[in-house]
Amino acid sequence: MKTLIQLEEAAMLGLGIYLFSLLPFVWWWFPALLLAPDISMIGYAFGNKTGARAYNFAHLKGVAIALYIAGIYTNQPALQLAGVILFSHSSMDRLFGYGLKYERGFKFTHLGEIGK
Repeated sequence: MKTLIQLEEAAMLGLGIYLFSLLPFVWWWFPALLLAPDISMIGYAFGNKTGARAYNFAHLKGVAIALYIAGIYTNQPALQLAGVILFSHSSMDRLFGYGLKYERGFKFTHLGEIGK
């Protein structure tokens, strides 16, 4: 099952790269911004509950898709870019086994415990 999830996430990361290629930004914006959603880890400075909520919000694919669609609807490439980066980053994280966080602490995710 783990391999199947990784293949699915790799395909979604590929979709994110393709969607980025349709945007009017130079290629280096993609790798430059790909880790930006991890800024949400700052929430852990205020405790596990706040950290998990901030991290999860920045890693929900539904939020990413909503931003992308809002960007299409309003003809705002920057919103589309934000959606593509969030979507691609979330797929990359899950590909490597970093899931959404439980409030018990950073290493407890919906994909299992990190470092186990």
